[in-house]
Amino acid sequence: MTKLFDRWETDNVKVNDPGLKRYINLESKIIPHSFGKKSKKRFEKAKVNIVERLVNKIMRSGQGKRKLSGKYIRGRGSTGKKLQAMRIVEEAFEKIEHRTKKNPVEILVRAIEFSAPREDTTRLKKGGISYSQSVDVAPMRRLDEALKNLAVAAFANSFNNKVSASDALAEELILASEENPKSHAVKRRNEVERIAMSSR
Repeated sequence: MTKLFDRWETDNVKVNDPGLKRYINLESKIIPHSFGKKSKKRFEKAKVNIVERLVNKIMRSGQGKRKLSGKYIRGRGSTGKKLQAMRIVEEAFEKIEHRTKKNPVEILVRAIEFSAPREDTTRLKKGGISYSQSVDVAPMRRLDEALKNLAVAAFANSFNNKVSASDALAEELILASEENPKSHAVKRRNEVERIAMSSR
């Protein structure tokens, strides 16, 4: 049986959220690296292993124009370095297994389910007047937002800090999987849904 990083099984992990079930790929791979095979076609990223998608988000360059807590976050030195990003994720998974005694892939799936926003706002213009309107979020975008917020939380908690990126990622995934309000990703989901509710 093929195991993720030759250590963790993914076959027994169940996705409880029916909206995300189609888009969370739990195909077993020893090394979660597809070498960009699925990057050319639309919606092909739904076929990429969910752990590889997390690794890809870890490689991002951080917040860009938006500031987080008054700081520019710039990806813990692993921007574009996939092997380094994979090492961060693997170390985080080891720490999650040690702390929770559970399969870290299952913890990741629960974290995604609890940090994926169901509602968001969009700007509409009618007769020269702009206003916000609440809209349902597409499943693919829900997944993208959840992964982005989990990765950004790992950057933020280890930025200018002695906490390593893998420690910060492990902590964030555990908090998000418990739907703990201390989790940045869960906090962000609640904020987005609250703003959307007021724009209904």
